[in-house]
Amino acid sequence: MTDIYKININSLQNKAIDLSEYKNKYILFVNVASKCGFTSQYKELEELYQTHKENLMIIGSPCNQFGSQEPGTSEDIAAFCKVNFGVSFIMTEKIDVKGINQHPLYTWLTDKSLNDKKSSTVKWNFQKYLVSPDGKLIDYYFSITKPSSSKITKYLI
Repeated sequence: MTDIYKININSLQNKAIDLSEYKNKYILFVNVASKCGFTSQYKELEELYQTHKENLMIIGSPCNQFGSQEPGTSEDIAAFCKVNFGVSFIMTEKIDVKGINQHPLYTWLTDKSLNDKKSSTVKWNFQKYLVSPDGKLIDYYFSITKPSSSKITKYLI
C-alpha cells in the first residue's frame, strides 16, 4: 500500500498542499465543477466542513473531464466558490481524475493495489472518496450521495 500522505498536489493558488498535515483527520476528496447539476453540493460540503472541521478536511479538486463543466481558470474557480458558496475548505489545482493524465492522488484513490481497499472509476463530478484518520480509504460515493448522507457522516460522529 502506498502512503497517501506522500502524494504531491498543489492548491488552486499553486502552493504545495502537505496532506500529512491532515493525519488524524478524515479527509473527504471530491472532484468538483462549477457548471454541473451537482454544483449545489458545494453548499452541503461547506456545511459538513464547518460542522466537523475539528476531525475532517474536505479537499475539492476542480476537474473539466465531465461535460467540460469546469472550464474556468484557477482565479475564476476560486471566485465562483467563495462568492456563491463561501467555500473555506481546501481547493486543489485543476486536475484530471481519470485517463492517461490522471493525477497521482486519484490514481491512489481509484486503484486497490495502491489504497489496499478497492478499485473504482470516477464516473462524474462530485464523486466522493473518504479516507480515515490513519490514511486508509474507507469508501467512495457517487455524485448522487449528498455530503450530508449518513453513509459519510456516520464516520464523523
